[in-house]
Amino acid sequence: MRMRWILAGTVLAMSMTIADYGYASSTHHHGKKHHARVSDDGMGPLKVGSSAALVFDEQDAKLLYAKNSTVTSPIASITKLMTAMVVLDAQLPMDENIAVEDADVDTLRNSSSRLAVGTVLSRGEMLRLALMSSENRAAAALARTYPGSTPAFVAAMNAKAAALDMKQSHFVDSTGLHSENVSTAEDLVKMVKAGAGYDRIREFTTTASHDVEVAGHRRSVEFRNTNVLVRNKQWDIGLSKTGFINEAGRCLVMQVKIASRSVIIVLLDSFGKYTRISDATRIKKWVENNRGLRLARVATISPQRPAGSSTNTNTNLLALR
Repeated sequence: MRMRWILAGTVLAMSMTIADYGYASSTHHHGKKHHARVSDDGMGPLKVGSSAALVFDEQDAKLLYAKNSTVTSPIASITKLMTAMVVLDAQLPMDENIAVEDADVDTLRNSSSRLAVGTVLSRGEMLRLALMSSENRAAAALARTYPGSTPAFVAAMNAKAAALDMKQSHFVDSTGLHSENVSTAEDLVKMVKAGAGYDRIREFTTTASHDVEVAGHRRSVEFRNTNVLVRNKQWDIGLSKTGFINEAGRCLVMQVKIASRSVIIVLLDSFGKYTRISDATRIKKWVENNRGLRLARVATISPQRPAGSSTNTNTNLLALR
């Protein structure tokens, strides 16, 4: 009899596993449980796990997919794309040396950094590390050494956002460590598109790794890109930036070539370490398998959002058919 119960329990466990196959289940950083059925073959309707997402076809200037694209939320180190544009717009000498100072150390979140105080790098190298490896001290140093120092730099960031018609965006620092750095998926498409117009931003955000001389180290230190997809030969990435703080979740923006078309992907507030990468891969397959077909509006829903988020929660889901 006991053996029968053991066998019955095993069969039940197996059936539950089979029933859950094809579902993504994870605890969100806001404490909610998510169960979203996803299609990994790219043939069905596109569904992503990120709380907000947008896919934009630059070639045809068409919106391919949008989910909570007008909801304002923290964007973490995606901020550094704006930081880079402000630095480059100022036409400051890229070969000028900048030292990491105590003022550049993160005291808000006590985030780690391999750029020890006293490290001296060129402005160009600081910019590379801020974009490629999301180095906060590098981003802070870039703002501090801007004419007028950090306050003037932040003002220039917001002026640039206004010039790009990013009406729902606001910046308070150059690193993205502050949760008051906010934007929407729609605004970030504008920022990515603008950022792609800078040669250095395209180069630095897609560099897989880079060695630099750091104070306190006998040998050069290797810094790696925070987006693992730049090392994947199946991806043709023109621009990339990741971001993460607890309030923002895991974020990713990219300009990529998919099926011979330039596409901007924005993924915000992803839960778990790999959701944004899985979402991006799913989007790539979906665009590849639906290329050349017309757009159709398929749904408008109002999902629940965490307390304190924007009241504009309408989700417009557009799919290729």
